[in-house]
Amino acid sequence: MRDVMESIARWREEGKGVALATVVSAEGSAPRREGAKLAVSSDGEMVGSVSGGCVESDVMFQALDVLKDGQPRLLRYAITDDMVWEVGLACGGAIEVFVEPLTVAQGSE
Repeated sequence: MRDVMESIARWREEGKGVALATVVSAEGSAPRREGAKLAVSSDGEMVGSVSGGCVESDVMFQALDVLKDGQPRLLRYAITDDMVWEVGLACGGAIEVFVEPLTVAQGSE
């Protein structure tokens, strides 16, 4: 977690936008539990982890979209027989990830 916070601080100092993805729900044999975090800079740099593999890259692309439109979103990743070729969790679990843009609070500059 320390490396996530340090990277966020550095990216902000460099003037980059930052989105934070947090696992808010984990079911079954999900690779990460609630509270796991992934930070993404507007340059596509990543630190932390919310899952792994193809889920991680999809969360990164979603985070970049959040930075573009400013709208947070709740993402769900799971695997079913119908989802074999889509982004999902091969472990059979499910996670929900909340992705939000981090903004500088007024008066903190």
